[in-house]
Amino acid sequence: MTDPVVRVDTTGPVPPYEQIRAQLAALILTGRLSEGERLPTVRQLAADLGLAPGTVARAYRELESAELIRTRRGAGTRVAAPPAEPKRPDPSTLATLARDFTSSARALGADTEAILAAVREAL
Repeated sequence: MTDPVVRVDTTGPVPPYEQIRAQLAALILTGRLSEGERLPTVRQLAADLGLAPGTVARAYRELESAELIRTRRGAGTRVAAPPAEPKRPDPSTLATLARDFTSSARALGADTEAILAAVREAL
């Protein structure tokens, strides 16, 4: 992962670990981060984002629980192989992603129509 693709808003209502988890999950599930791709270390990502390492570690643990990443001593943290059977998306996770996106878009000054147009274009 060469570019800092994760952004955290520490002033928003969504906890930083959840923002990291949701953004990385979205990047993995959409294929923008591919199987085997190495993620930054917990310490590196924490330093890049100006957060405590425990915050990033919690996000990574949740991604591991969801089987989206795997961590091996000496090999680092990498994107896991996609599941053989596609999982049905968790409605609460989808709602969180939608809220995060909507909040970020509104902070940029986007109105409802612009947000919907961006979602349609992304799909």
